[in-house]
Formats: sequence, structure tokens, C-alpha cells
Amino acid sequence: MKIGVLSPVAWRTPPRHYGPWEQMASNITEGLVASGMDVTLFATSDSLTSGTLDSVVASGYEEDRELDAKVVECLHISNFMEKAGDFDILHNHYDFLPLSYSRLIKTPIITTIHGFSSPKIIPVYKKYNDSSTYVSISNSNRSQELEYLATVYNGIRTADFTFVASPDDYLLFFGRIHPDKGALEAIQIARNTSRKLIIAGIVQDERYFTEKIEPEFDDQIVFVGHAGPDARNKLLGKATVLLHPINFDEPFGLSVAEAMYCGTPVIAFNRGSMPELIKDGKTGYLVKDVESGSDAVSDLKSIDRHLCHTWAKDNFSSEKMVSDYLTLYKQIIQR
Repeated sequence: MKIGVLSPVAWRTPPRHYGPWEQMASNITEGLVASGMDVTLFATSDSLTSGTLDSVVASGYEEDRELDAKVVECLHISNFMEKAGDFDILHNHYDFLPLSYSRLIKTPIITTIHGFSSPKIIPVYKKYNDSSTYVSISNSNRSQELEYLATVYNGIRTADFTFVASPDDYLLFFGRIHPDKGALEAIQIARNTSRKLIIAGIVQDERYFTEKIEPEFDDQIVFVGHAGPDARNKLLGKATVLLHPINFDEPFGLSVAEAMYCGTPVIAFNRGSMPELIKDGKTGYLVKDVESGSDAVSDLKSIDRHLCHTWAKDNFSSEKMVSDYLTLYKQIIQR
């Protein structure tokens, strides 16, 4: 089976520090290659893959601000679609734009919908309900106006993470520094419980960071900036708990799955996909606010870190994700 995988080009694939869609495009590509598939990854020229790399874009437009994002998108997506006939199936990780080509090609296309930036984009997906196949990354992140073949949970590269049975004594916030992700709420939980908090992630909202987050830094609240793969593995594995007090309905949450694979439980606000990722009372706690999140910190001793690890391994590994997608590919090609 020859498979073409379309990654976004905001960041390198896999990303150096941030780029969840690029990370998933990489994980599925590497997993498919390991399964013996003939895979071409369409991504930036500096991307890394064990498959075949096809690129007309030198670097990500978020990493090189001299690039025009719209021009880059046009060049990248058209290159992918113009080569559709070379493949048995195309896997789109680039949102709704590639769908505009879907009725102009014969090769079937499967689109993983990684989330909706706005309800305004749904009419495009709706238009191509009959000429594409949609997969959601959680049951919670679905539009009632669209038809889905399946839900396939994002899968993490298990080789990149290490189970840690005995953690250090700190709380961890790992994610974008943005009001949606709840860095301030994590700080409030740390203050309420008198526990050390390490904050890791890229600053996505400068004003929020300088006005709300940075003034809190002291010996208790420590900011380490963005963390690459090695640092991410150590931070997640050594944490007592990952705090994930999100203020939006998150479609998935990679850091949640990664933390649990390392054995680290998660305390998250009960929104979006969190009930699908976290077994409440078993691999972490689903809470409604800062107060209940603070109370949950004292209950962490009842969580079995081995159970966290096996739950994540069984449900959110790249191996399972690849197996699920291969099943879908075969269904689509046969029909």
C-alpha cells in the first residue's frame, strides 16, 4: 500500500518544541513505515522521516516569519494533490483546505480533523462529506453536521517516554502559555497546596504571560520555557502530577497521554476530551475548578502509577493509532 501523508507546514515535522498536528503526522508516518508501508511525507524540507520526504517549502512559516503563510499553503497543498495518482490513499492532516481538491482526484482521501478553529470552517467540511472520509480524534470533538467513519485517538511515540515509578516532589504545567490552557489556574492550585510548580511551554500570549504569569515566578513557581523531547520526558516522568486546568473544550491533549504513559497522573478540568483520556479516580482526577483541583492534589497517593502507564499504553500509543488507521485505510480502498 502506497500512502501519502500531508503534514501542516507551520512547523517542522516532527516539531522541535511545538506543533501537535505536525507531531501526529510524524507519528503516523513513522508508525506506518515501521509496519512495512510505502509512505511519503509531504512536509517542510527540514523535516525528518524514515519514509520518503517530498517538499516544496523550505521551513515552517511560524519559524520563518518572512514567509507568507497563504503562499506556502498553496504551494504545499497543490504539490500534494498534483501527485495524488501516485498513491493508493491520501491522509490529510492539514485541516479543511485540501478538501477543495477532493472531487478533482481519484485517489481516496482520509482527513483527520484535529479540531475546529472556528464554527465558520464547518461549511467546508460539510460540503465534502460525500467525497472525503473524516476521522475525529475524540468523541467529544465532533460536529453534528459531519459524517465520521471513526474516532482514532492520537498516539504517542512510546519510545520517547519512560515510565517512572518514584517521582520527585513537584507539580507540572506543560503546555502553551495561553489563557485556554490554564497556566494561571495551575499556579493557583500550587499556591493553595503549598507545592512547587514547574511551568514548561512556549509563550503564545505575551500579554497574558507578562501580566498574569511572569509576576508569579519565585522559588515555588519555576518557569523553564519550552522543553524538547528529552526534557519533556524527564519533566513529565518525574512530576508528582500534571496539572491540566483547561479553559476550553480541548479536542485531545497530548501532554495528558504522555504524562500518563510516564506513570504521572493528571488533574484536569472536566472539559472537552478529558473524560475520554482520564479514568477519574484511577489515572487522575476530573475537577470543575481551582478549589476542587487543589483538593485532588491531596488524594494523589491513591493513584497507581503503573495503572496510569498501562492505560495510556493500551489506548494512546502510536502502535494502536497506526493499527486503527490501517484498518480504516483498507475499508476505504475496498469500498
